[in-house]
Amino acid sequence: MLLTPALLTLPLLAAAIPTNRGQLAFNQAPALSDDASGDIKHANYEGFSLDLNELRLVQFSEDEPPVWMTELQKIETKAKGVRFMDITDTPSLGFSGYLLPSAANVKYSYPTPGNHTKEIKKIIKGLDIGYMKKFLTKFTSFRTRYYRSDTGKESQQFLLKTLKDIAKPHSGITIKEFPHPWGQNSIIVHFSPSSSSAKEEPVTIIGAHQDSANSWPFLPAPGADDDGSGTTSSLEAFRNLVAANYTPSSPLEFHYFSAEEGGLLGSQAVAKSYEEEGKKVRAMLQMDMTAWVKEGTEERVGVVQDFVDPGLTEFVEGIISEYLSIPSVKTKCSYACSDHASFGKAGYQSAFAIEATFEDSNTRNIHSTQDTFDHPEFSWTHMREFSKLAIAFALELAGSSE
Repeated sequence: MLLTPALLTLPLLAAAIPTNRGQLAFNQAPALSDDASGDIKHANYEGFSLDLNELRLVQFSEDEPPVWMTELQKIETKAKGVRFMDITDTPSLGFSGYLLPSAANVKYSYPTPGNHTKEIKKIIKGLDIGYMKKFLTKFTSFRTRYYRSDTGKESQQFLLKTLKDIAKPHSGITIKEFPHPWGQNSIIVHFSPSSSSAKEEPVTIIGAHQDSANSWPFLPAPGADDDGSGTTSSLEAFRNLVAANYTPSSPLEFHYFSAEEGGLLGSQAVAKSYEEEGKKVRAMLQMDMTAWVKEGTEERVGVVQDFVDPGLTEFVEGIISEYLSIPSVKTKCSYACSDHASFGKAGYQSAFAIEATFEDSNTRNIHSTQDTFDHPEFSWTHMREFSKLAIAFALELAGSSE
């Protein structure tokens, strides 16, 4: 039985947070508010819609029950590097498969990559770093893309307009906002297959998260790498598929999630909707942070091995070997690392590609004002490799009418 806010008092919250995996309870590290003047819990921050006293239900692992904490405590916990899912709005995600046969319980096998080589190589020739730079320059110019900020809503509208402008020449694409109560909506781009009979086939999904966050969310957060880079890699893949007049033989979607930084809120809402509607998902690939090549390391694509589907992960490694100019490397990222985890929790097969091993990724600059694209280790050509991955993933799984 889950405790209700009335039954769980705030003094118990810190004690309820698990520490057996190196996670810090609130009394073990300075809170973000320690150096602030006044009572920040009751401060009003212009341009933000955020109640720091609001209670949220947060889960830290698959094996431990969720706990209630305030929004401020959630922010402080994230600043300490603790990963979690905020399940306040989606406590039943993944439950349908336990009660009745579910579309999310259907498991798919994956082909050996190499079935659309000619078409894929033709499309990836059009990838344009100049366009990627232009988009990301504007995308990072918003003060923050925090999901509960005015500029987070504005950045989402900019992304939506960009996607719609790209899609104009293609009659088989629909673009919809997936509404959220916090105001920054997720965006779903849908390619319809050429045959009407194939519209009910399982959908292939490529995801990235559009929001950014500073460790103290009221501060600027350019979010160039996290996850402006994944959004840009995905967008450039989408742009080139449209330019090629690509039409899949089964449904294909690009998802741009809101509120990943708030505990996978946007992707959980989308995954819950798909689960409840009985939508079939062939595969979901998340691309979160695609730009960083740490000095002194080999350029590689990190393929996450934990909290993912093994068969789909092996397929992604095959895609990288077949179509990319750089190799893959296995890595781990733990619980609730990015939006693929929401689809995995719903029972769908998901995978996650990141810029390097987790140890060699851009951990020192993300969630700060330093997450910009003017670092020498920020690589546009590395981002382009992930655009190749997205294009190949799309064609190999969603097929092509060509």
